[in-house]
Amino acid sequence: MAQQNPQNQASKTMVIGVVVFYLVAALAMVMVNKWVLNATEAPLFFLWTQLTIAAVLFVVCDTLRLLPDRLSFDFGVCKGLVAMVGLNVVGLSFSNYTLKYVDASFYQVARGLLLPFTVATSYVILHARPSLLILLACTVVTLGFFIGVFLDGTPISMTGIYFGVASSAITAIHSVVIKQSLTVVNGSALALSWYTNLLSAIVLAPIILLVGEGPAVLKLIFGVDELLRPEDTISPFTTFVWGSIITGVFGFLMSIASLLSIKVTSPITHMVSSAVRGVAASLLGMWLFHDVITTGRASSIAIILLGSIWYTWIKHKESLPTYERVKMEEIESGETKERKPE
Repeated sequence: MAQQNPQNQASKTMVIGVVVFYLVAALAMVMVNKWVLNATEAPLFFLWTQLTIAAVLFVVCDTLRLLPDRLSFDFGVCKGLVAMVGLNVVGLSFSNYTLKYVDASFYQVARGLLLPFTVATSYVILHARPSLLILLACTVVTLGFFIGVFLDGTPISMTGIYFGVASSAITAIHSVVIKQSLTVVNGSALALSWYTNLLSAIVLAPIILLVGEGPAVLKLIFGVDELLRPEDTISPFTTFVWGSIITGVFGFLMSIASLLSIKVTSPITHMVSSAVRGVAASLLGMWLFHDVITTGRASSIAIILLGSIWYTWIKHKESLPTYERVKMEEIESGETKERKPE
């Protein structure tokens, strides 16, 4: 019996490790975010602390020489990333507002139009014309979204839906801008993540005051309601601090792990792990936050996931090279020539 190549075994181990890490980290981000957002009226300040913690960790790791490349700060690069940072701030803000107003189990449905928006954005901006099968897959995903919104038996926040749709549209544009922004940092995903976290934290700071979160932040820090809080409950400030640390660290680690993810995982592996994450998020929402999963909601999640997996499979098949069929008489006569992919 042939023994397995140790290099292939190591590669499989790395793929499994990256997928499991992303699965755990993404679930932790959603659940801890929801835990904190249930306890605070300052979602943007919470986002700012996450970005700040991630930026500080970048500096610490750079100081200790733990990163593959040295970090730098250049105003010319900052100017080239204006669109990237602006979309990142708005997209993350709307995403936090979405999670604040909807159940954790419904978050994936609220942002279910991300795939159709991404395909539409690629067509408008990159002129990438989708195939008929791609359009059918997007139709399935869109159908799943509308089933969850209009046929779900439990009350849902339309404010959360509006933020979810807006967040999906901005994230779709953001995904296109990321590709263009990589040229500004010479193709370094690490440098792009560093600049994005740092500049997003700087831009978000004044916005917190402009939207009126100042009183909520003061109330959170100085514990105005501490005397009214039952002794056996965790204070909002404690929840906020621990939630910020956990999500800030996981956000930083996901930025670093994205370098490995690009190298060792395929789009199909990523989409299947996203499907598992979606189901796990719904189950954790039931367990941790006592969310109600109705038949309509479960059907919506299943249809969105199946449509997304179908889309990924179609894109995978379309990316494979095709070859011309060689006639048998050419083979027999020895007149065949090397054929190039179409």
